[in-house]
Amino acid sequence: MGRLSLLGSLIITLLVCLQVGIVCGATNGKKLVTVLSIDGGGIRGIIPGTLLAFLESKLQEIDGPNARIADYFDVVAGTSTGGLITTMLTAPNRDNRPLYEAKDISSFYMEHCPHIFPQSRRKNFVHNIAHLFGGPKYDGEYLRLLVDSILGNLTIKQMLTHTVIPAFDIKRLQPIIFTTVDGRANGLKDALLSDICLSTSAAPTYFPVHYFETRDSAGRIHTFDLIDGGVAANNPTLMAITHISKEIMMGSLKYEEMETMGSKKMLVLSLGTGIGKHQGKYNAASASKWGLLGWVYNNGDSPIIDVYSDASADMVDIHVSTMFQTLHNGKNYLRIQDDNLIGDAASMDIATTENMETLVQIGNNLLKKPVSRVNLETGQYEPVHGEGTNEEALIRFAYLLSHEKKLRS
Repeated sequence: MGRLSLLGSLIITLLVCLQVGIVCGATNGKKLVTVLSIDGGGIRGIIPGTLLAFLESKLQEIDGPNARIADYFDVVAGTSTGGLITTMLTAPNRDNRPLYEAKDISSFYMEHCPHIFPQSRRKNFVHNIAHLFGGPKYDGEYLRLLVDSILGNLTIKQMLTHTVIPAFDIKRLQPIIFTTVDGRANGLKDALLSDICLSTSAAPTYFPVHYFETRDSAGRIHTFDLIDGGVAANNPTLMAITHISKEIMMGSLKYEEMETMGSKKMLVLSLGTGIGKHQGKYNAASASKWGLLGWVYNNGDSPIIDVYSDASADMVDIHVSTMFQTLHNGKNYLRIQDDNLIGDAASMDIATTENMETLVQIGNNLLKKPVSRVNLETGQYEPVHGEGTNEEALIRFAYLLSHEKKLRS
């Protein structure tokens, strides 16, 4: 059985190598802009974490054990839990290498999420009633202490690659997008990574609004009153692409032969955190009877948050997928998402060992599923004929990323 499995892996790798050779030949050695995007989704960040662990392991097979995700992507964007993962993979340690390997993400969540989302509060009737009338579900204190202890005084300008992490300012009623480029150019935008992480993950009703200030060398102060970036861009893929376009136009970033919004010169990996579309947990019959509280809280979930985050993520996927397909460059955009989550797995905050292990398994199962794209009519993901499995697609991406990195060395 072991030999058959090894033989199967070798066959997959050979087929992928042939595909990569064709693709690389077609680009005539021209450089690609590489983009990684990670959705928000609370505890479900374990799913993209599992996928990234697989991708990084393949990069290490190709380029050696020191290969890290941050070495291969020009831009890494993440919202909410995706922003936390982005920071884990791109913030520097004392050796100026990433703080974490991708394989560490799941174990990190397993260790800390039960404290970030204490399950005793979910089962406490008095707390749940109090939550309906005032105060967030969780106080966020453990998360604050955790990111402070890990990130210290690191700021976004110190990231090992260009990063893009959104939040939303409730005082100004506008999105705030933290980027490495802005942090390096403007002291008022060079926020502490700990503040950015707390801001992008401050989901309404779940965690408190995060307030902080930045100060530049001239002593000027900028204040922020921020909540979860998911209310603006739960899927930050388009935001990352727009960021590249804007910075090229302004001359802040330079990519060889790259035109603004030129998707033919982009290689984009977009990872979802899973959704429960087929579960049908909301319907018109019940929602028609909801008042303000019903939309905010329903059987432990927050329908209004689910609606906004899923709608935002799907609209971005539809837009980006259409853009790449219109330019006959669909294979350079890979979106991996599971829209079949049910029960606890579809929740943002059920941090039991059983559910977290289920989420790891969902991530592993996604590797074996066919590459899929969202159907514009049904909103559901459907297999794409001839593009193989997500595992094969990620192996292909690994070879393309490695090839791209070698072109630049």
